[in-house]
Amino acid sequence: MIKTILFDLGNVIVPFNVDLAYVRMAKLCGCPSEEIAARIRATGLVRPFEKGEIEAEPFVRELSTALRINITYREFCDWWSCVFMPEPLVPEALLEDLRSRYRLLALSNTNPIHFAMLQEAYPLLRHFDDYVLSYQVGAAKPEAKIYHEAIARAQCSPEECFFTDDLAVNVEAAREYGMDAVQFFSAEQLEGELRSRGLL
Repeated sequence: MIKTILFDLGNVIVPFNVDLAYVRMAKLCGCPSEEIAARIRATGLVRPFEKGEIEAEPFVRELSTALRINITYREFCDWWSCVFMPEPLVPEALLEDLRSRYRLLALSNTNPIHFAMLQEAYPLLRHFDDYVLSYQVGAAKPEAKIYHEAIARAQCSPEECFFTDDLAVNVEAAREYGMDAVQFFSAEQLEGELRSRGLL
């Protein structure tokens, strides 16, 4: 019997599109957006930032240097967070309903700049009982450590957890660790998966 339901955040609860940030920064730098993406990839900073290996301020300094831009920390954070779009992908009523009967966790690869913005901009995140975040755990999906932490915070066995994520690799990893997991495509599809399990 399922006792805890876990959601990824990006492109499951909150839609995002990294191209929005690339286009916005390209205008500031006066270069093609593809070049912005390439410069960011070349730094190798994003994954360590998501795993909490680099603090926010050094990350901002190093990435600003790589992009050859001179902006304030606040301006950087505004740019870095413009990838998120306003309307959630999952209705708040669904989260509210699920939380009334199950423990609800967010399991997300994210960073402190993004998560601070998400908490401020998306009030529906208050329905989660706990947040298992890569930068706090020191590991990112699909690494084993973050799933072990999620299962510990779920306060039940892996077989009593249901998880959804937009990336197949993260879903497969969750299944390897004993969770019931499905790839997220839409709110309607997710509701169907939940109903088929008697969770709605």
